[in-house]
Amino acid sequence: MATSEDRIPKVFIDGEAGTTGLQIYQRLSDRTDLELVRIDPALRKDPAERQRLLNSVDLAILCLPDAAALESVSWVTNPKVRILDASTAHRTAEDWEYGFAELLPGGREAIAQSKRVSNPGCYPTGFLALVRPLVAAGLIAKDTALTINAVSGYSGAAIS
Repeated sequence: MATSEDRIPKVFIDGEAGTTGLQIYQRLSDRTDLELVRIDPALRKDPAERQRLLNSVDLAILCLPDAAALESVSWVTNPKVRILDASTAHRTAEDWEYGFAELLPGGREAIAQSKRVSNPGCYPTGFLALVRPLVAAGLIAKDTALTINAVSGYSGAAIS
């Protein structure tokens, strides 16, 4: 007799039609250890269908603008559903685990146990990955004001 541990986890990507959602779908689509639950394209803007799917899976990955991510989370009533939010909506929210496992000791375990995980994003990841070890080593004081200038986008030009 199969147990709940034997069941293949179900994953729904809310916002699968966008750039991030498509990338995540492509990365997960060949996996045999999970089932991707997909919304009918004609219903992707239907709140009732999205809510039904969000509450029917083990993991919901939100690839949405901030306001839509907040709305999707408000629709989740099934306490077993885990949420991974790729937006900025929950990055510093209480009761959400910051999804940068290497940032603090025990980070990987905390993320693995959490029902709500926020995506740290590329700029914070790059900044924190470079600066936190320097602060931890005492090379930069904890109260030092730092500014990082960065540019987003890809021009297609080769860097030589």
